Amino acid sequence: MQPFTQVTGKVAPLDRANVDTDAIIPKQYLKSIKKTGFGPFLFDDWRYLDRGDLDIDPATRRKNPNFVLNDAKFAGSTILLARENFGCGSSREHAVWALSDYGFRAVIAPDFADIFFNNSFKNGFFPLALKAGEVDALFKESAASADFQLTIDLPAQTVETPAGLKFAFEIDPFRKDCLIRGLDEIGLSLQHADAIRAYETRRRETAPWLFA
Repeated sequence: MQPFTQVTGKVAPLDRANVDTDAIIPKQYLKSIKKTGFGPFLFDDWRYLDRGDLDIDPATRRKNPNFVLNDAKFAGSTILLARENFGCGSSREHAVWALSDYGFRAVIAPDFADIFFNNSFKNGFFPLALKAGEVDALFKESAASADFQLTIDLPAQTVETPAGLKFAFEIDPFRKDCLIRGLDEIGLSLQHADAIRAYETRRRETAPWLFA
């Protein structure tokens, strides 16, 4: 996974509460489990005016001119700003894959659905929770700026705006360490690769029938 330390990026404001995982990536895209290639289908039903599928080229579809990701001023955004209960609905991990594949490194909201929250950390994506009033302040500054950016400093646990607003956030120390070092569960296990190989060697000697 890509390490997450300090990220400064353009912000896409999605001023909606209760954004569910079917809105983030609709069910017809769950047929693929490659973890990549989902970016063009992120927020598919809101982003396009006609229905899509894995075998339909997104470039041939009509875009919704009123949706935030189709606004040129938000092109290249790496931070998504949303409202409460982001990621509710089903447990599909594809929702995190789609956000990451689009180019987002983090989503900021007052709170998140539990399964989406856990899936995010497992995939190196940062679901950053701020107080509702702080999120309100970010939406207001975003609306007043033509090129609104934020700096997320994970080691310092702060979010800072160009106008000088700075908010502190809490994060579990273990999850913070994994994000900073770019380690998922497989990466954590591979840190003990020598011990794993030594154990397997011993098992081959003491229980050879298991390896026949």
